[in-house]
Amino acid sequence: MKILFTQETDWLKRNPAQQHHLAEMLSLRGHEIRVIDYELSWRTQGEKELYSKRKVFRGLSKIHKGARITVIRPGTIKIPWLDYASLVFSHKKEIERQIEEFTPDVIVGFGILNSYLSVRASKKRNIPFIYYWIDILHRLIPFKPFQVVGKLVESRTLKQSDTVLVINDKLREHVIRLGAPEKKTLVLRAGIDSKQFGLESSDAKVLRNQYGIKSDDFVLFFMGWLYNFSGLKEVVLQLTRVENHDIKLLIIGEGAAYEELQRIQQKYNLQDRVILTGKKAYSEIPNLIATADICLLPAYPWEPVMQDIVPIKMYEYMAMGKPVIATKLPGVVKEFGESNGVVYIDKPEDVIVKALELIQNGKVKELGLKARKFAEKNSWDNITDEFERVLEEVIREKQYGAIS
Repeated sequence: MKILFTQETDWLKRNPAQQHHLAEMLSLRGHEIRVIDYELSWRTQGEKELYSKRKVFRGLSKIHKGARITVIRPGTIKIPWLDYASLVFSHKKEIERQIEEFTPDVIVGFGILNSYLSVRASKKRNIPFIYYWIDILHRLIPFKPFQVVGKLVESRTLKQSDTVLVINDKLREHVIRLGAPEKKTLVLRAGIDSKQFGLESSDAKVLRNQYGIKSDDFVLFFMGWLYNFSGLKEVVLQLTRVENHDIKLLIIGEGAAYEELQRIQQKYNLQDRVILTGKKAYSEIPNLIATADICLLPAYPWEPVMQDIVPIKMYEYMAMGKPVIATKLPGVVKEFGESNGVVYIDKPEDVIVKALELIQNGKVKELGLKARKFAEKNSWDNITDEFERVLEEVIREKQYGAIS
């Protein structure tokens, strides 16, 4: 199959997500994958220029060795707010170009604007279009008045899609409310690489030494993009109130909250208790998780963007046999339930107290084994099998009509 992915974030720099795993797994199976992406962080990380020309990156792989993904990045006007306007024109042109040159069998959209452009172009050429939701993107638009527009565009795209895929049951409920056809909306959960994310790691001890973590220290762990609503600032402040200096917090990642976390770390002299590593390569993540005793997802439970999602890192934590302390996010609670290694709290400020409780009760290892048992069934091989089946089915139905 020839498969065209479209998204409005940076394929190269952002952390691996559902689409990276699936694209690379499909590439290893012999399918040809092209991606139209967008330099989302150009304001802080991009080159200083008013306009970036179209770029093509060939033979890329972020996760699975041997995969070969082609990424096309249309030109962008690098002026705030004009960048979105230019995206409409440059991505429309690029989608049409790829339909002509690449002749995709199916288009899979992960964004807002370019998914709408993709579904319109696909209708004209009788190409099946799949709208894939791993997040509620309109809630992430920084300028709130634009969120209403984003939601409207998403709704129109959902109604025109041949199939809608979501990564959890709560998100399925959400997209159906927005207009997705119920019978065509399927759940395809996040996966894990059971070989890469295993219970053992020979480098965990080395990494603990590298970060000044002693053998009898107890490590709380978080990884991912550091949003201001991630709850980490609250966790760090609670750590200052605990006299037990054997509890350490290891934070992997970058983002909006990073500088504030550094400021708190320095203000309270927490350099030996709060370890901020910045962004790390995906290949390093399993060993880093292995250094932990308990992993965290302390995001604000009242934050709208967190209501219906299940971050992929949850599966990676659990696949490594680590229990997770998480706030009561509706999507997470519905996905993992009450007895699969996830322990729930009401607010980020409760993390330290709950961690101390688990340590004192001797429940950490038992919960970790439950987490591993739940996660191991979601291998990327199984998830890719299902995705491949959906792609083949939607192509067949487009060509020959639905099979009753």
